[in-house]
Amino acid sequence: MKFKEFNLKEEIMMQVEAVGYKDATPIQEKAIPIILDGRDILGLAKTGTGKTAAFVLPMLQKLCISQVKGRTVRALIIAPTRELAEQINSTILQLGKYTRLKSVAIYGGVSTKSQVDALRGGVDIVVGCPGRLLDLINQKYLMLNKIEMLVLDEADHMLDMGFLKDIEKIIKQTPKVKQMLLFSATMPKEIKSLASKVLVNPEVAEIEYKDPVKLIEHTLCHIESSQKKDKLLSLLEDPELESVIVFTNSKHKAKNLSRILEHKGHKSVNFQGNLSQNQRENALDGFRSGHYKILVATDIAARGLDIPQVTHVVNFDLPRTAEAFTHRSGRTGRANKSGKVLSFASAEDKKILSEIIKVNKLKFEKIEGKEDTSTVAKKEVKKPKKTWTNKKPYSGNKTKTEK
Repeated sequence: MKFKEFNLKEEIMMQVEAVGYKDATPIQEKAIPIILDGRDILGLAKTGTGKTAAFVLPMLQKLCISQVKGRTVRALIIAPTRELAEQINSTILQLGKYTRLKSVAIYGGVSTKSQVDALRGGVDIVVGCPGRLLDLINQKYLMLNKIEMLVLDEADHMLDMGFLKDIEKIIKQTPKVKQMLLFSATMPKEIKSLASKVLVNPEVAEIEYKDPVKLIEHTLCHIESSQKKDKLLSLLEDPELESVIVFTNSKHKAKNLSRILEHKGHKSVNFQGNLSQNQRENALDGFRSGHYKILVATDIAARGLDIPQVTHVVNFDLPRTAEAFTHRSGRTGRANKSGKVLSFASAEDKKILSEIIKVNKLKFEKIEGKEDTSTVAKKEVKKPKKTWTNKKPYSGNKTKTEK
């Protein structure tokens, strides 16, 4: 379906064409007509599917049509992380360039001054994280009594982070009559419960998610914790590793591992929760631009960030849940590009490894070699390639996993 078939206003279509949008993605094709029609929606789609534009474009259209005197907050988008809030706001600014609509991103970790100044100056759309939104509501800087549209983006992620009560408090500040849009990557019982509370006769826009055939290759390397750094360094010598995200389970380890890689001559930067907002933005910008080849990160980089062209993901530590493994893996193999995921596993990872294999339906095949210490898995691929085997994986006595 072509974007021109949505009959968007000329000032919006100008930017749609300018940024190169031609054919709508499946979630856009399903969601945009529903939202334009004014109905509540439950959108089930993962990151990287064009989900943001699926609600931003009809939001811009509806707000342009229902222009009011003065400027007041008429649309609210709630997101789980400040990076996602900034990302959504950037999309609004980009696609709404030729409209008269104004927006602001509101999140913690930075001074409230610029955010309060923007609200005082008047905005039509607020994109924010639950904690800071509640702060500004309680301080009477943010009024939501004129809200026409409310979006919950990555709702499952927000519930995982414990934001349910905050979200409910925010929704209570809005009018009873409004259009509600709820987007989630997954549909656990908590999301079903939330949807039943906040949505009125919603339409469901769901796209079937399938790992692209032959796009993501999974490799498992059984290894002692003490040998992980050396193994990683040897793997990074491979020129095929053009853009790599290395995941760890702690902020401290992400910081230290990145320093080690830098010391060894690799262009590496860490990305974790202890960094300031400016440091996070600089790290992401440097990684996106190619200035840094390696991003050593915690799970805050596993979803909700726009990081294109990641060729490889390395699970230096196996994640604590199978779902987190899925999100980490989803950082690569995007936009019909191939991707590879390498996971280190030690003896103590046996339980979570079994869960990951079961939930993600991975069937591991042995790689030929002197030591059967690595296995490769490809979803829906009949003939797996031998990847990551240019250097023999370490196999030794089992020790406790590095903390």
